[in-house]
Amino acid sequence: MTIKIVKANKHFHHEEDDWLSTYWHFSFDFYHDSHNMGFGPLRVFNDDVIKPEKGFGFHPHRDMEIVTYVISGQLEHRDDKGNHGVISAGEVQRMTAGRGIIHSEFNHSKEESLRLLQIWIQADERGLVPSWEQQKFDTDERRNRFLPIVIAKGASNGRAVHIHQNVSMYVASLGPAKQIEYVLAPERKAYFFVIDGYATINGNKMQKQDAARIEDEKSLSINTDKSAELLLIDLPERYNVNK
Repeated sequence: MTIKIVKANKHFHHEEDDWLSTYWHFSFDFYHDSHNMGFGPLRVFNDDVIKPEKGFGFHPHRDMEIVTYVISGQLEHRDDKGNHGVISAGEVQRMTAGRGIIHSEFNHSKEESLRLLQIWIQADERGLVPSWEQQKFDTDERRNRFLPIVIAKGASNGRAVHIHQNVSMYVASLGPAKQIEYVLAPERKAYFFVIDGYATINGNKMQKQDAARIEDEKSLSINTDKSAELLLIDLPERYNVNK
């Protein structure tokens, strides 16, 4: 049984021209570590804070399932397929890059900073038709429980968005002195992240922006003395990509 905690200050931190502060959990862009290329089909996990009216200009992607979860603020999205939308705190967006898509992402606000998580999952098939989906969830829906926000295509679990890979994502808002449980099926592993606050997972203490790589565990017990905002990604130990 293994739970490897990666402390917040161990993630690669990058700042750009005073408009972006980001923590990269895995190799990304110019940051390359051959021993840190991902965790199963989880290829990118970026924790971004973007200043008002700033963001990423049009740029291409392909063959990735790109999931964006807004923690605070508002994100404006545009792409070359005609999709355009604004995602607010508590909302999730799924973009299938497939055979190729060009998009931009900007802080929609003129006054407030934007914090988001952008997560890339290796799609289970190359050359998919690009597509886009978003969903809004209320805070009460995730209060003291794991709320599914992303599930595999063909699965059914509430209003979660669907991705082309055998992966599920959950968020939870854990109140003071509360505890929640999660059972991992055989041949599954998990990536756990403390968005905000403090939490203990199977006896391991964690705080804001700490992450945990979890393997060979049958169940997870998470509690907090104060409060915590949490993200859990349920991943396969092995996966295929069809060409």
